[in-house]
Amino acid sequence: MNQDKIQAFLRELPRMRDDLPYSPEVLGKLFAQTGDSSMASLEDVGKTVGKDQGLTTRILRVANSAYYGLQAEVVSVSRAAAVLGMHEIRNIVLTLGVNGLTAGYTMPDDFDLAEYWRHQFYVGMIAREVSRVTEVGKSDIMFTAGLLHDIGKLIVALRRPADWAAIRELADEEGIPDAEAEDEYWGLDHAVIGALVLKSWDLPPALVEPVNWHHAPELSPGHSNEATVICLADCAAHAVDDDDEYFVSRLQALCPDLEMELDEIMEVAEELAESKDIEQFVRLLA
Repeated sequence: MNQDKIQAFLRELPRMRDDLPYSPEVLGKLFAQTGDSSMASLEDVGKTVGKDQGLTTRILRVANSAYYGLQAEVVSVSRAAAVLGMHEIRNIVLTLGVNGLTAGYTMPDDFDLAEYWRHQFYVGMIAREVSRVTEVGKSDIMFTAGLLHDIGKLIVALRRPADWAAIRELADEEGIPDAEAEDEYWGLDHAVIGALVLKSWDLPPALVEPVNWHHAPELSPGHSNEATVICLADCAAHAVDDDDEYFVSRLQALCPDLEMELDEIMEVAEELAESKDIEQFVRLLA
């Protein structure tokens, strides 16, 4: 186990605030303004984002892309928030932030960024639908947590490419899931790494904790049900894409916790896998 490596790595993670392509304070304020109990107006949200002209430009480019298919061009963030919804603006800002982390690093040759984003979006879609069906958590937060659930994998690939490659080799050699290989390699998995970074970005526990515990939802101290939704969505996505018995077995164990049937969750996942939204989203970030 590489304890010295992981301890040094963990000490670096809070400094990744500085790698965001916009001021880190934007995220904390944006989440406060777009929360369900917030009294902030569309104009307030526009002002928060508008302090960073580069971010404003990127948001408008995304909002006016084919992915959203708006009938008329939006020319301000407040207008985009009115048309798309405040939660969608928040997701755009988060996605731009995570994607922007890659700008200053060389990705490992074997890391498929397009596939990474495809899986994140797919899991987010499943989590949102499961949240609606089970009434566990807020569906918009569950989508966002799904969108971010593997950010730790991306961070390891960016900041520790040699360790990322060693973990992948270990997983392949032993035929074990990535999270188990990570734990064997240096004593914790990518979920913890991702959650530490998200926490340093001042994101709320309702989002950070499901990411943190999505491989062990039963251990979550305050958001076990929400973490179970993300775990279930992640396993369902892998079960459809990889046809791996491990994930099917994991699903069978998880379904009773949310009072769902295996066939029900697989039907949801298989239907969403055919959505054109996934490929459009990936192209948007290319």
